[in-house]
Amino acid sequence: MEKAFWKRAAWEVFKAVFAVTIYSLLALALAAVFIRAYAPPQGVVTAVNWVVKCSGVFLFSMIFIRREKALFKGVAAGILSAFLTLAVFAIIGGGASVSALFLLELLVCAVLGAGGALLGAKLRKA
Repeated sequence: MEKAFWKRAAWEVFKAVFAVTIYSLLALALAAVFIRAYAPPQGVVTAVNWVVKCSGVFLFSMIFIRREKALFKGVAAGILSAFLTLAVFAIIGGGASVSALFLLELLVCAVLGAGGALLGAKLRKA
């Protein structure tokens, strides 16, 4: 592989991860307003968090990742997005709780990142 490919690949993954993180911050800040107002159970808060992260990973992988090696770049974007959002929310919230559920989140984000990247690559071909 040539040096230019790795530079482009890193830039595409970075853009996707950054966009997912910003999207998650904004969407969950908006959701926090409703969560405070209605005080739903913790399961609802977790579900909203998952939906926001997973939809962001799929959407932004589809938008920012290009054709060559899209599967691997999508997996990388999904995994890095999960870690970065965990780190950002840990900094904001004052701590991180990593459980077995986070391992499932990593897997789901990796699959959705790959799927979004492959779909985006396929749509660009057509």
